[in-house]
Amino acid sequence: MDTARFILFALVTGIATVAVHVYLYRRLFAATSEHRAWRRVGMGVMTVLGTLLVLSWSVTRFLPMDSTFAVATAVWTWMGMAIYLLLALGVLGAVRKVAARMQRTRGEPTAVELRGGEPASMSHRSTHAGGTLAATGTESVSVTPEALATSGHGAAATHAEAAPVAMAERPGGATSEAPAPVDVERRRFLARAAAGGAVLAAGGVTGFGMWSAFHPPVVNEVAVKLPGLPKALDGFSIVHLSDIHVGPVIRRRFMDELVRRCNALRPDLVCITGDLVDGHVASLAPAVSALSELKSRHGTYFVTGNHEYYWSDAAWAEALERMDVHVLRNRHVRIGDTAASFDLVGVDDWSAGKMGFSQGYDLAAATAGRDSERASVLLAHQPSNWKVAAREGMGLQLSGHTHGGQFFPFTLAVSAIWEHDAGLFHEGDRHLYVSRGTGFWGPPLRVGAPPEIVRVTLLA
Repeated sequence: MDTARFILFALVTGIATVAVHVYLYRRLFAATSEHRAWRRVGMGVMTVLGTLLVLSWSVTRFLPMDSTFAVATAVWTWMGMAIYLLLALGVLGAVRKVAARMQRTRGEPTAVELRGGEPASMSHRSTHAGGTLAATGTESVSVTPEALATSGHGAAATHAEAAPVAMAERPGGATSEAPAPVDVERRRFLARAAAGGAVLAAGGVTGFGMWSAFHPPVVNEVAVKLPGLPKALDGFSIVHLSDIHVGPVIRRRFMDELVRRCNALRPDLVCITGDLVDGHVASLAPAVSALSELKSRHGTYFVTGNHEYYWSDAAWAEALERMDVHVLRNRHVRIGDTAASFDLVGVDDWSAGKMGFSQGYDLAAATAGRDSERASVLLAHQPSNWKVAAREGMGLQLSGHTHGGQFFPFTLAVSAIWEHDAGLFHEGDRHLYVSRGTGFWGPPLRVGAPPEIVRVTLLA
């Protein structure tokens, strides 16, 4: 991302963040109480949270420190909560509007609060026959002697004193009923009910999302017929991991459980398609080294994602090799033996070259010298170039990067942006599987896109 694009991104996200926090302050604090202390607390809280969120986008880019990301993760949790607050307030507001419209459609009278505290129903047809309408539009009601006789002096006096409806004269002498006076207490009650409901709903969804993010990933089983696969390798299994994002939040305990679950699947091969880390080798090596405990017949292989470049791709490649994780940087290896085998091809991240790094995606280099008739599996962090790779002879591509949107409503946005957002896709006899990711990035939330371990079975 060049400087101009980053400045534009910072401006847009900054303005949007400020607008959201101003809106939340008004709905959650200003609309729910007249107390100055409550409003000042709300203004302070929203100012601090909004400022931290705006800064998180830039500080974590220019000051890539583990402690910075730990704070940013907490702030991004609030970002997820704020999004669900907006959604909840929007849904509750829509429900209120629909209910009001249905009430008007049925012709039900509108309740108006009288000075005495008792509701009275008013409609265009409820004016007393013979009553005198105030032509000046002031809040006054004239009561006829007949009304006094039939309704009783006390009731008529109450109606006259309450003056619940102002009548305005339209051109031509017609009259219409002016809007009823605003019931401040009722409006305050509804504002508090909406705010409380929104907080409960957003808190519940956020809590579930955090539980899902830290919960052990689900295992998804996929069977793929791989063109050219020898019969002897029919049933060959690959455990596919992607986007683990080991960092200030995802640590050794998470990795130990992940390794245990992978080993329980008894795979023939383990493949990790990038975005393994969010931090430096010195601080994260103890957690990442859990990968050395992975057990499979043909070992563990890794390709870089865009996040490895943020923390020195070369340093991490060397560190992973020391952990017995083989790094494929635009090259291929043979998996199997002389009697039956296929090619495992690995490329660097698609966006590395665009970010200005010297080594990036190079499918030509990765496939140089390869027999195009042989079965092949391509490891590529992003699904961006799959159709080209398929035309170049790749029978199956394993990717990640999208996280499947990670949490609603970003699941919808990712689905709209990415042609291949998550799951299994086909192009003739060629296949692509895009993992939703095994960990998370940013907000520790997983809603509508649970983390996954993918077990791919190759069929001849």
